[in-house]
Amino acid sequence: MKVLLIGNGAREHCIAEALTKSGRVELFAYGKAKNPGIFQLAREYQLGAVNDFKAILEFAKKVKPDFALIGPDDPIADGVADLLLELDVRSVAPLKTVARLESSKSFTRDLVEKYKIQGNPLYKIFYDTHGACHELNGVREFLRELKENFVVKADGLMGGKGVRVSGDHLANEEEGEAYANECIRKFGRVVIEEKFIGQEFSLMSFVDGKHVVDMPPVQDHKRAFAGDKGPNTGGMGSYSDANHSLPFLKQSDLDEAHEITERVAEALFKETGAMFRGIMYGGFIAVKKGVRLIEYNARFGDPEVMNVLPILKTDFVDVCEAILAGTLNKLKVEFEKKATVCKYVVPEGYPDNPRSGDKIEISGRRSSAKMYYSSVDQRADGLYLSSSRAVAFVGIENTLHEAEKVAEAACASVKGPIFHREDVGTSELIKKRVEMMRELRG
Repeated sequence: MKVLLIGNGAREHCIAEALTKSGRVELFAYGKAKNPGIFQLAREYQLGAVNDFKAILEFAKKVKPDFALIGPDDPIADGVADLLLELDVRSVAPLKTVARLESSKSFTRDLVEKYKIQGNPLYKIFYDTHGACHELNGVREFLRELKENFVVKADGLMGGKGVRVSGDHLANEEEGEAYANECIRKFGRVVIEEKFIGQEFSLMSFVDGKHVVDMPPVQDHKRAFAGDKGPNTGGMGSYSDANHSLPFLKQSDLDEAHEITERVAEALFKETGAMFRGIMYGGFIAVKKGVRLIEYNARFGDPEVMNVLPILKTDFVDVCEAILAGTLNKLKVEFEKKATVCKYVVPEGYPDNPRSGDKIEISGRRSSAKMYYSSVDQRADGLYLSSSRAVAFVGIENTLHEAEKVAEAACASVKGPIFHREDVGTSELIKKRVEMMRELRG
């Protein structure tokens, strides 16, 4: 069986590992840069831009894959799944019309509102009216109405960095208004919504259009530095627990999040006539009473995929085939009862002014941690940093404490101008989050 994988990050390295673990897959990879891990697993590796439709089509015609799997958000939003369908190649990724679930914050909020699905905040969408700025069109008034508990979201893809929150990134209404107008100038519209108080978690689900099968929930760490300080990043690390919950969640929270995803999948079909086939990655937040929806992504999370696919007991190729056939309800999808901690090693200066071109060494790394390459340049004399996240390490053990120690030891083995968040998955940080939820819920 031939499978085409599009993308070249650590997420795609992890996906490539899961696909080839099946033993019945010939992997063909297409990405903008060479990933050393994917290169070792693929029969053929084609370099090219992920938005170069002509190059992707030519490679797909040559390969004739049985199906494709698209990793990054940009090619999904641009309609690469639609493009491949012209060759009768189906993708474990949604078509462009339903991929708006990620690429348009306003589409998702309005969809949830229209179909009366629980989880939405108080929100408003502000549009560009013939190039006019919006100081006089309600932005300031709505920010004032939210009483400095607001979130401003760019209505487009910005690599996980388009959301700014009052108290964290925005000091006052004036800064909120300025960023809102910046978003309007760039994307033509902006979403402003109330700020939720609670603990965020990611619940990714396999979706075949009708049926939803959840993966274990994961908590990501977006801020660059320990203690949740510093600028937002693509994600510095994440963890999942052996009981397939999280220490601060109730079963009712997971049930509610699952129901939201099921209803959104159904609403997407009613609204567009297209079934969502692929990965629905819900960003949720557990609040004082229940769960609220922050956003949806239309693909695996990075780093969250590295917490779940390595512990998937079911053949991942079987899962992909069930997604495409609409038969997820007939497949028993199982995960190992293991805790996982993923930590990213990143260049000094990341994310704002990252170093690039420096050599790194991974010395004595023969621990049990899994390693996934992200943005590195492999040369004859070793590995060199690019300007983004470099390498991810995943500890997989019976407890979070053990998994964190494994991941931390692996990160410490990397030498060079790099850093990582030492607190991801630690008992101290998790305890703070559990106590926060206990105080919130009483």
